[in-house]
Amino acid sequence: MARLTRFDVAEYRGVAMVVIESNLLPPDPAVVVIPLLSDYPAVKHLNPVIAVEDKRLVLATRLIAAVHRSSLRRTANVADQGDCIIRAVDVLMAGV
Repeated sequence: MARLTRFDVAEYRGVAMVVIESNLLPPDPAVVVIPLLSDYPAVKHLNPVIAVEDKRLVLATRLIAAVHRSSLRRTANVADQGDCIIRAVDVLMAGV
């Protein structure tokens, strides 16, 4: 299984994804991710803009999914923006 940690950015079929599941969970062949898209409509707090290297991408929170770790290739880490990613998931799940 590929070693991915929370807030790693990985490519899946040409799309950037950010890993959001906790590092405390036991290993599993799948990992929960949210796509990072350049042309996704942003809603305040639900879809923050995430800086990945020289790009500004929108967190497409409603497109949350699980993908096979073996299908992902790590490209970056955005742990410095973890608070706004967690807030987006909270908005999606609880509306606050």
